[in-house]
Formats: sequence, structure tokens, C-alpha cells
Amino acid sequence: MANNNNHNLEQTLFKTADKLRKNIDAAEYKSIVLGLIFLKYISDSFESLHEELIKQQTEGADPEDRDEYKAENVFFVPKEARWSYIQSRAKLPTIGGDLDNAMEVIERENTPLKGILPKVYSRPNLDKQALGGLVDLISNIQLREEADNHKDILGRIYEYFLGEFALAEGRNAGQFYTPKSIVQTMVEMIEPYNGRVYDPCSGSGGMFVMSDRFVQEHQGRRDNISIYGQESNQTTWKLCRMNLAIRGIDGTQVLWNTEGSFLNDLHPTLKADFILANPPFNDSDWSGELLRDDPRWVYGIPPVGNANYAWMQHMIYHLSPKGIMAMVLSNGSLSSNTSNEGEIRKNILKADLVDCILMLPKQLFYNTGIPACVWFISKNKKDGIHRDRSKEVLFIDASELGTMISRTQREFSKEDIQKIADTYHEWKRKDNKYEDVKGFCKSATLEDIEKNSYVLTPGRYVGIPEEEDDGIPFEEKMSKLVKELKVNIQEGKVLDKKIKKSLKEVGFNL
Repeated sequence: MANNNNHNLEQTLFKTADKLRKNIDAAEYKSIVLGLIFLKYISDSFESLHEELIKQQTEGADPEDRDEYKAENVFFVPKEARWSYIQSRAKLPTIGGDLDNAMEVIERENTPLKGILPKVYSRPNLDKQALGGLVDLISNIQLREEADNHKDILGRIYEYFLGEFALAEGRNAGQFYTPKSIVQTMVEMIEPYNGRVYDPCSGSGGMFVMSDRFVQEHQGRRDNISIYGQESNQTTWKLCRMNLAIRGIDGTQVLWNTEGSFLNDLHPTLKADFILANPPFNDSDWSGELLRDDPRWVYGIPPVGNANYAWMQHMIYHLSPKGIMAMVLSNGSLSSNTSNEGEIRKNILKADLVDCILMLPKQLFYNTGIPACVWFISKNKKDGIHRDRSKEVLFIDASELGTMISRTQREFSKEDIQKIADTYHEWKRKDNKYEDVKGFCKSATLEDIEKNSYVLTPGRYVGIPEEEDDGIPFEEKMSKLVKELKVNIQEGKVLDKKIKKSLKEVGFNL
């Protein structure tokens, strides 16, 4: 019941907020709303500790000492940026300027937030009455009484809003958002318990948030993983940094520049233990002509007109000797032979790096109808912990899984994710309980793959699922079908006569 109430809260908030946006498009509006949610979060966190410090003043505590907050990993919020002050000015025509000033003073007082908060509230096209209404709306999230969960609730609202904005933006959503059930599937499969997690096209940070959640759900220590990322879209990078900060995740190594990971790799020496990424599909504008002699192209020079295998090799280059990665790509990457792609795929397979190929169902993404898959690449198939799957690849065809949650949108259920992840883990375990399931999964050797010209489309290997025997004898089925056919033929003859008669009445003989 609590989950339904939470979902209703998120839904109600978004619908109300969306009514206030008036003539502002979703792409611009998301920064306005998410910036306010972030401000509410850090102010709530500050106020909670502020009240405790007031109680401890007799013991020497100073509620206005910035170091007191730094010691508790809480952002210091000056008086003119605290939510109580902002709310008191919500009805004034100067609320836009008050908010921009609040964002500036917070950045000034908290170095990790420098340059990431939106300062867009004074814009002439933003209705100040509507902005005040938005402040009042967010003020109604009464969470301070639930101090233990309020960060999680605000974080969940932030995540829900990201998803809804992605839905509203459609094709442009892929720049900042990967649907939650896809990210969760990838994380559940590669299990980032401990080490460095990297995403070279970070978007709004969903891969990092889900990795952090995975560690917590499995009773791990959050500081056992460290995150590294890069993003070329500044607005998206700001959303990412706020998304991480709202959950208490250190995002200082998630960096931004306009050139992007190919032209200006900001983590050139990084060797990551886990890589999770959803790069732009079939990107033709990646400046490949400037990178023909790049040392990252170990398995072949990627085509100028398509960045799929450039992304893949960039990530392989950044994998540690024991690293594993999960990368979303279009299905074309599984079979394309144009412009050296077939040769690159062959070389990566011969290097025994491909661990698993997961075929995704249609309609999982907001921004594209292009069929997609996930590549799992491992640098260490002989890790001594799992079964040695050298020169084997697991194919999983999940194209029939998922549930339609709207007319156009599908998502994996918890059961779907569990089924996929369990299949992969069983395949890796030493107890060898894994079994091929026709139509769903198949462990294929490199010899099998070579016979298929190094094409990795799962359907070639898993086959067609066997139909369940309904117990009706073949003769009985055929007898029924013949009777139905006889009726159809007779009805067809009657219809033919009617058509001939109608045509004759208007002067045409058939």
C-alpha cells in the first residue's frame, strides 16, 4: 500500500508541476523543476542538522559553522538560500531572482556544487506566478518528520520526474535517460559490489545510482565503489551531478567537456572494474575522421559513419584486467559487415572478450524504435571463481519478455529481470546447473559462431521455442480444421454470388 501511495505522490506532483510550465518546452522545464527539488533536498538536510546543532549549543556546537556541516557530509545552505526563506517569497515578483541568487550562494559555499546548479529562474519567459506555485507545490512535500527516509523520497521523486521528462521529450530523451528496468537488468547481471564504476556517456547518472542502490541492497559498503564518468552535454551533466548529490554519491569524478570522450578523454589512465553505458545508437557525428590512428582501436579502425564499435573499443580500452562491462547498442552491431565492422566484431570474438549477448524487446526506450541489445564483455573469463567459459558466449533472447505499461511503452518486471540475471549467473557458476532453453538461451562455442560468419544475433543460436503439447490428437485437430475450411468455402461461394449480382445491377458482368 505504501508503494502505491508513494507512486501517487510522484504522479500528482508531476501532473501539477506540468500544468505550471505553460509555454516552456519539457527540455528547458526539467532543469527548472529538478533544480527546485534539489534545492529542497539540500535545504531539508541542512535544516535537520541545523536544529540538532541548536540543541547542542550549550555543548559548544555552532549552528552557523560551515565545518559542522562538512563533518557530517551535509551541504551548507546560507540563510538567503534556505527553503523557508524561498517559500516566504514565493508570491513576490522577484522570486526568480531570489532563486538564482540562492543557487549562486550555495555554489559559492560548497565547492563540489560549483557550476552545476541551474540559474534560469529570472528568465522573462518564465511566469513568476507559476514559478511561485511550483515552489509552493514542492513545499508541500512534508518529509522532515521522516528524517530517515526523506532523502530517499526526494531522490525517488527526482528519478520519477527524469523518467516523465524523458517520456515527454521522446526522441531527445536518449541524451540523458536510460529506462530504469534496462539499467537494473545490466547492474543485476554484472554485480558491481566493489571497485571503479565507469560510464563514458553518463547522461543523468542512472547507471551510477543503480550501482549504488545494488551495493546497499546487498549489504555492501557504499564507499567500496567509486564512480567515474564523462558527459558532453552540459545541461545533462548538471542533471547528473544533482542526481548523484541528492543521493549522497560522490560525483566529483563525473566530468564535463564539450568535446566528449572520444576527442578529449578526461580519464585517460582509468582502468575500471565495471563499465555500464548506453551510448548514442549508430552515431555518425563522432569526429571519427580525426581519430584514425588512435591507440584505442586495438581490434580495428571503426567507420567514420558509425560510432558503435568506437564506443565498444573505447570501453574495452578502459577495462581493468579483471573488468566486465555492459553496453547497450543497436541490433545492427550484432551483424553489420559494412566499413570494417564485421572484422572488428570477429577480432573481439577471437580475443575471447564477449561474455553474453542479451536481445531486448521492442518499445523499452522512450527515444527510439530501433531494436537494441546489450553486449557483456569480460576481460577475465578464467577468474578462478566462476566456471571457465573460455571460447563460449551466452545468448539470451528476451525479446518476448516485458509488460506494456502504456500504449507505447514496455518495461521489464522484477521477475523478468530476475529470470535474465539468474540465467547469466547460472551459466557462470561452477556447479554447472545451467541448461539451454530453446527459444530463450543458448551457450554457443566460438566454432558455432564462426560457422555463422561471426554474426551474433541471438535468434540464430537459441532457436524457436517449442510449442507446448495441448494433448489434442493430430487427427482430431485436422478433422476440426477441415470442417472449418469447408464452412469458409461455402460462405465464400455465397459471397461470390452476391458480388456478381451487385456488379450486374450496375452494368458489369463478371
